[in-house]
Amino acid sequence: MIKSNLKLLLFLFLIVSCSKDDNSISIENQVAVETFKSDPMTPQQINSEIDRSIQSKGSFNWSEASTYILWSATKNGNYIVSIGFGNGKNDFDRSKSASNQKIQEAILKIILDNEATTLDKTLISQDEFLNSIDVIVTKPQTIAALRKSKYIRYIEPGDYKYFAVRSMLKGQQSTNSSSGSGCGFDSSVLSSADYTVVTPNAKAAWTLYQHNIPAAWNYSTGRGITIGIVDTGVSPNQTLLGSNFNDGLSTGRTIQKYGTYVDSVWPWSTTTDGPNDQCGHGTSMASAAAAPRNDNGLPVGVAYNANLVTYRAASNVVLDGFQEQSGVKNALTALGNNTNVKIISMSMGHIFSVGKIEDGIKYAYSKGKLIFCAGGTSTSFTTFVGVIFPASMAEAVAVTGIKEGATYEKCDDCHSGSKIDFTVVMQRTATGNTTPVVSYYDNQSDYVGGSSVATATTAGIAALVWAKNPTWTRDQVLNKMKQSARFYPTKNPEFGYGNINALQAVQ
Repeated sequence: MIKSNLKLLLFLFLIVSCSKDDNSISIENQVAVETFKSDPMTPQQINSEIDRSIQSKGSFNWSEASTYILWSATKNGNYIVSIGFGNGKNDFDRSKSASNQKIQEAILKIILDNEATTLDKTLISQDEFLNSIDVIVTKPQTIAALRKSKYIRYIEPGDYKYFAVRSMLKGQQSTNSSSGSGCGFDSSVLSSADYTVVTPNAKAAWTLYQHNIPAAWNYSTGRGITIGIVDTGVSPNQTLLGSNFNDGLSTGRTIQKYGTYVDSVWPWSTTTDGPNDQCGHGTSMASAAAAPRNDNGLPVGVAYNANLVTYRAASNVVLDGFQEQSGVKNALTALGNNTNVKIISMSMGHIFSVGKIEDGIKYAYSKGKLIFCAGGTSTSFTTFVGVIFPASMAEAVAVTGIKEGATYEKCDDCHSGSKIDFTVVMQRTATGNTTPVVSYYDNQSDYVGGSSVATATTAGIAALVWAKNPTWTRDQVLNKMKQSARFYPTKNPEFGYGNINALQAVQ
């Protein structure tokens, strides 16, 4: 009887002694022994698991993957791991998290204990504004230990290149090719049916008239509103988006260009390759949103008196790998901290969520920014996906493109779905021609299509509305846009609120 009581007391003591103290940072440093396969999954097997999830559930998230898959992707991604931490899923802002430093130190201790290494060989970077770090992890038991912590918001392979693997398996070119990444430096002679000449000698694209934008200019031109564009930068060879940003009827405004993309395979490298577009896509987006109402016979943007702040955040629109995802995250936090910026337009993404970019979107949203994201433009890599990330996030306004005509039909390359909020007419049914924009080089025009230009166009409409009502909040601007759209107050299951009537939105 005495022995039984002693055993019971010992058992109770162990339970009490192992319980967590809610007032301290207590994280288990060593994971219990688990059995892991000695060889990681191949990239082909990893992609197959991702594809299976997307096709069956419509989405994929690393939090739902097994530790074995997560470690396999980490090993196939240069052992880089991205970690978001905090006291809850919405504890992403360092400035609002009193215990973030203690939590970070405890997480790093887990890694150092399990990896038997030193901090200088482990910590790649810690974000200045977000509760997130990038680290080197080589052992599966380290990942298993981290996943047991209640302070981990997400743990993801930081440099697993899903699209590069998919491209390789299909025998296609790298996603850096213009055919698969949205890049191109072409110019086109515009059909006279695709524009109307407006004073002082600018071309107003046919697409603008589909949304009553030229009529809306009688009430607002976007003056005083700043749009931030997260993309591939802006061409140094297009003066209408440079030294001649104030041209014709566009006056008294500014364009600022920054770069956050680091063109390096080395994760410790922090030197960006500058603000200049080396893809062509970002130039087209800047043009669609705010090209000047010029006297050079070139296309005018929607908000031709709005200011622009542009970021070269990635090499192309397919956000594959550590440096591109980090570049986008850094651009989003910078725009979030820029008090002049009210609107963010982002026409790039991934087919599944990326924790650090999700943090960046939430951070910018918490600063009152109105964020527009492309619902998805099909390339050879994304044809089987619905609304892509980050347009799929609740904090983002998702936009897609449709064809002209009385009935709603998505453009040939566009995605649709329940998470779409607005549509923009950007493809002609007869010719297939899309939206005229200024090209990468001076005195040249081009056509651009897909949900990308639809997003930049919608951001421009938002600038018109906000400029007309400068004291409004983000929600008031967005609500006015919804009320001015085709299907309001009931969302269409594929096309959201539909086409915005810009004239109605600014009256």
